[in-house]
Amino acid sequence: MGEKYKRIETAVIHEGYDSKDHLGSLAAPIFQTSTFTFDTAEQGERRFAGEEAGYIYSRLSNPTVKVLEERIAALEGGEAGLAFASGMAAVSAVLVALTKASDHIICSQGLYGCTFGLLQMMKDKYNISHDFCAMESAEQLGALIRPETACIYVETPINPTMKMVDLEMVANVAKNYNIPVVVDNTFSTPYLQKPLELGCDIVLHSATKYICGHGDVVAGLVVGKKEFISSVAMTTQKDIGGIISPFDAWLLLRGLKTLPIRMDRHSENTLKIFKKLRNHPIIDKVYYPGDLDHPDYHITVKQMKQGGGLISFEVNGSKQAAQKLLNHLRLIKIAVSLGDAESLIQHPATMTHAVVPEESRRSMGISDQLVRLSVGLEAWEDIWEDLEQALNSLTEME
Repeated sequence: MGEKYKRIETAVIHEGYDSKDHLGSLAAPIFQTSTFTFDTAEQGERRFAGEEAGYIYSRLSNPTVKVLEERIAALEGGEAGLAFASGMAAVSAVLVALTKASDHIICSQGLYGCTFGLLQMMKDKYNISHDFCAMESAEQLGALIRPETACIYVETPINPTMKMVDLEMVANVAKNYNIPVVVDNTFSTPYLQKPLELGCDIVLHSATKYICGHGDVVAGLVVGKKEFISSVAMTTQKDIGGIISPFDAWLLLRGLKTLPIRMDRHSENTLKIFKKLRNHPIIDKVYYPGDLDHPDYHITVKQMKQGGGLISFEVNGSKQAAQKLLNHLRLIKIAVSLGDAESLIQHPATMTHAVVPEESRRSMGISDQLVRLSVGLEAWEDIWEDLEQALNSLTEME
């Protein structure tokens, strides 16, 4: 984080923007324009040649988007940031930038379904292979590294099993082989976890989730070294074109201002719901990084500020029992996103991870009974009362 704003609660509000530069406007203006004019033809030539700083075209850079990119870079402690039209645009741009035909990627044992689908497409089209690794030890990870390994890609907490990966350990192994580590930090946000400070190289987000916080934007963010970010900006982003709109960037800037407050409330509510869920007779298992009995709790304490706002749990019964639970909810909405003010619930095996073959799903720990809950900002008592009546309805059906 920049020296000017060392504390994240201040940086989320002020970093990357000075109202004095914009006619005193308190909020960053929305530069809703596709292109920018030049004073002279020679100025246009200099800008296209990279000899003069300035805006050319909003696919290349935009003032509103630039504020967002500078802010997220500061929050993650990176040199530069880049904003995209979706989380998957960010994932795709990074993986395409880091690989070439016949390369190899090592992934954490469990990924978002669309990331899994992207990796499969890269394998089918470009012979870019991948291996899944539990990443429980340096030896286990090191055994999978090949000469053609281009990067290590990590989710932690893993979606939706909430398994933790020791990022410092992964980064130390990767440095021995000069391999970049990419971390999907969507679940934690820079408020709860900072992968770059732990030695990782690139961090990305589905900004659709907690960064936005209000369920009204689809976007992605990437942070890393300036050289890498500039390379992605001028290649995979510019030429493939997964750019964010100025208005969506503005909405993310607005959402970021309340990120610390929201993440505190999400985490507080989730801990209370977890304590209730683990004692309910219809629940077999509950997966939550803040669980003192979680096998990876020592990693949670090491690299996360709090346990976060997500819980996964297994219902005692079949897929149909899990689906009936969802259907009996009144307050909590059935939806596949997360990080919104509203509590959201989904069934990973048939929704977010439906693209993953059943055998692979099960090896990731995604059973037909598994349900993922994104705990919202409502009164936690209301969230629990809704869950409890739905869980009790399953008991009554037996």
